Amino acid sequence: MELNEIKQVYLVGIGGIGMSGLARYFRKRGSRVAGYDRTQTTLTLALESEGIDISYEDDVAAVPAEFAVNSNSLLVIYTPAVPGDAAILSYFRNGGFNLKKRSEVLGIISAGMFTIAVAGTHGKTTTSTILAHILKNTGYDCTAFLGGIASNYDTNVLLGSNNVVVIEADEYDRSFLRLYPDIAVITSMDADHLDIYGDADSVKESFRLFASQLKEGGKLIRKAGLELEGGISYSAAGKADVYADNITIRNGTFFFDFISPEVEIRDVELGLPGLHNIENATAAIRAVLALGVRPEGIREALRNFRGVKRRFEYIIRNDRNIFIDDYAHHPEELRACITSVKRLYPEKKLTVVFQPHLYSRTRDFAEGFAEVLDMADTLLLLDIYPARELPVPGVSSAIIADKMRLKDREICRKDEAAEFIKKRQPELLLTVGAGDIDTLIEPFKNILENA
Repeated sequence: MELNEIKQVYLVGIGGIGMSGLARYFRKRGSRVAGYDRTQTTLTLALESEGIDISYEDDVAAVPAEFAVNSNSLLVIYTPAVPGDAAILSYFRNGGFNLKKRSEVLGIISAGMFTIAVAGTHGKTTTSTILAHILKNTGYDCTAFLGGIASNYDTNVLLGSNNVVVIEADEYDRSFLRLYPDIAVITSMDADHLDIYGDADSVKESFRLFASQLKEGGKLIRKAGLELEGGISYSAAGKADVYADNITIRNGTFFFDFISPEVEIRDVELGLPGLHNIENATAAIRAVLALGVRPEGIREALRNFRGVKRRFEYIIRNDRNIFIDDYAHHPEELRACITSVKRLYPEKKLTVVFQPHLYSRTRDFAEGFAEVLDMADTLLLLDIYPARELPVPGVSSAIIADKMRLKDREICRKDEAAEFIKKRQPELLLTVGAGDIDTLIEPFKNILENA
């Protein structure tokens, strides 16, 4: 597929964070772009405001005429998260259209480019965004496909003028095996997506395959302790080939020293809290040093890095209330997030509102969720967000609650959550989850600010 020949692009499942990035990419390249998604969200509304036509009905009649006729200039992209029997997807598949998965398209775009791919069951969004920001802020430049909205740029895709591309490499459906990076960063290999992989060993094997796809002379940068061979190890909690040291908190901001055999960068300021984010920054620093980016530029870029939306994002921060929102949806992500909150605000009582994501993940990790959520002082558990799944008999939020020791916990529907916040008026509030819990942010914010 020659990218320059593509004049129209239709995306089935356009509202996903990765799919929306491709929509913006082709729109910026001058293609006409449209798509379908099941649900209208803040992200799809943003795409519409940028001139992209989106329908929310799985009906071929809703596809604009210029995208419904097969031609060599039309590319149809789909995500495996869309059911295989969806009417629009079936129409394109049965009609012999130029139909490709999102991962295939990323592979085509990155072919021939110097590719930095960041993979991991958690940590990859923040790491890839830090990496791209350093390259942009220092003037080195890059194109980037990110799994979140970078707050510095208010988008999840960046276009550059050079031959370097940063890609958040998604392990779901083994998508990242379409990539052949020059630099591969692997942040974690915890068991996840067991509906796809079956067991933890299969997850690890997939990451090992990804690491083996480095181009000749490529660099592997891996978190210390992962079951991978070779490469450069990094850590913020012990010695590794490169590591963070002298970690301190000053006025709510984290500082650290970056230590490697070749270079040391002292007193690095990072606006994102938590040891896990210092670890992410350490990996990103090592990657950009491989490109020849100078230490003083790295320090300045990290100082003005504003994070990723829904990754430890402050909604309210004043003397009366602290309200933080985070995308965490795996037990280890929750552990890192809650630990960071409690380290920053040890004197405050922590209220967590958690929306489990997927029936299968809730079933597979119920004990892990229960253990981590017991770290809260008060917990509100919402119903499971199903995403691509149908309900699983016997699986609900209650299977987490039933395994917990915490007494101050409640289960409620999403539409009842605002009443809980109004009644409790939490001084330290954390909302977490990968579903549509973000639609509660504004209502919660209004309640706390107007109390």
